[in-house]
Amino acid sequence: MSLSRRVFIRGTLAASLCWPFVARAQDRSTGYRVFGYGVASGDPLADRVVLWTRVAPSADAEVEVRWQVARDTGMQQLVARGTQPTTRARDFTVKVDVAGLEPATTYYYQFEAIGTRSPIGRTRTLPVGRVGRVRLAVASCSNYPWGYFNAYRRIAERADLDAVLHLGDYIYEYQNGEYGDGTSLGRVPLPDKEMITLADYRLRHATYKGDPDLQEAHRQHPFITVWDDHEVTNNPWVGGAENHNPDEGEGDWLARRAVAVRAYFEWMPIRDPGMTRQLQIYRAFPFGDLLDLVMLDTRLTGRDQQVAREDVTALSSPSRTLLGPAQEAWLGGELIASKQAEVRWRVLGQQVMFGPTFHPEGGIRNPDAWDGYQAARQRLFDLFARERLDNLVVLTGDVHSSWALDVAPDPQSKAAYDPDTGRGALAVEYVTPGITSPGAYTNEPDKAESGLAPVRARNPHIKLIEAVHRGYMIVDVTPERAQAEWFFTPNVTERTTEERFAAAFATAAGAPHVVAVPRPLPPRTDSRPLAPDSP
Repeated sequence: MSLSRRVFIRGTLAASLCWPFVARAQDRSTGYRVFGYGVASGDPLADRVVLWTRVAPSADAEVEVRWQVARDTGMQQLVARGTQPTTRARDFTVKVDVAGLEPATTYYYQFEAIGTRSPIGRTRTLPVGRVGRVRLAVASCSNYPWGYFNAYRRIAERADLDAVLHLGDYIYEYQNGEYGDGTSLGRVPLPDKEMITLADYRLRHATYKGDPDLQEAHRQHPFITVWDDHEVTNNPWVGGAENHNPDEGEGDWLARRAVAVRAYFEWMPIRDPGMTRQLQIYRAFPFGDLLDLVMLDTRLTGRDQQVAREDVTALSSPSRTLLGPAQEAWLGGELIASKQAEVRWRVLGQQVMFGPTFHPEGGIRNPDAWDGYQAARQRLFDLFARERLDNLVVLTGDVHSSWALDVAPDPQSKAAYDPDTGRGALAVEYVTPGITSPGAYTNEPDKAESGLAPVRARNPHIKLIEAVHRGYMIVDVTPERAQAEWFFTPNVTERTTEERFAAAFATAAGAPHVVAVPRPLPPRTDSRPLAPDSP
């Protein structure tokens, strides 16, 4: 959408120049009807951030939406303001890429439309120069009918986060009951059928955005997101998907993918890639000299079709790709440039498990992961070694379980890898559990230990594997180490404030090896206040 109507105010404004939002008293319920899907921000950079909302008009006509950004929770110290129209053509969603901001700064923002003000949101720009600490929440796999998004609420309550990374499966495509039944909880996703059309995908996004816990996480923190498979449908590749059946009335695959991607960019606080690059969700975020965050698309851009795990020849074929040639070349360029700029850490945010994992009975575990594209992964291993790309951390979602592992090309060879020291590893990988999507042993927790013991025995490089609990990760990075902490929300069948620290692992700079640590790190003490509740 054109942002030509945007007006910026640079510097601190006097109180007399405050935005003339509607002064009359407002009914809280009225505001929540007009802005019933909340407010959000995303894709922060050092000088800009994307603001998002969706309005509910009373008539099918263009709506003029005003927005403002301030330094304070009272919205008095304004730094930017403007107007943005929206129409039915983009489902009355609003997205503004606000520029002219200062780095490493917390801002507050608000929208106004149809005589009503939105809740106040809070966001933050990225730092530049020398950076001592970055703190991120990491989430994935939030299935609406499986239960309440308690983990999102706990993330929202953390005032010391720089951003929230969502690694995909933000929504799911299924009809209620196919994968999770929300009937008893009043969490039946709309439409109550598998989503196929643009209207279906829009309504499913609306269902999720109507959740108060997800809304609060978006309201308090900027999100950096990528899709996994379920934002379109299960296990896609460039020419189709496991859960797309054109012979059963689901239509053309490319048409379905196009409307799913369109709805995603309409409903998510993400910078639009432009008409000629609609699938290019991969992008990078610099956090000063401390870390470069590189977000990848392992699903839609270039993936070849999955093959059976027994098909050893296909699994190792050099012609098979997960990222596609363009994204693979781009990733290599980003990593090399990061190293040349002497940035301390290189962090990959992506969907499917990167490190090798082996089935207890032999062969690989999961051909949908990087294990199913071994030559493509080996090209990256070769790049890491050739360019001496150190301090690599891979963040992963998708598998509804918690993992910490050394990424070693040949972890079963004692000559090539030492599980006690990490010798032979090239990176480390931290995997976040699902927000609500169940793990392999969620419904049979008493079988988890015996079921996972053979996996541990076969994979000496895996230092943590837990497949019962839902939750999220905190990743805390300093020049000395990159630490991941797992927090579990024991109950998703009722709204609860329960949360427990489960585990923490760290890797030291220059030593790609995960080591258990006994407790989580203390929160930062220099954080700005959370956005206030609406009156």
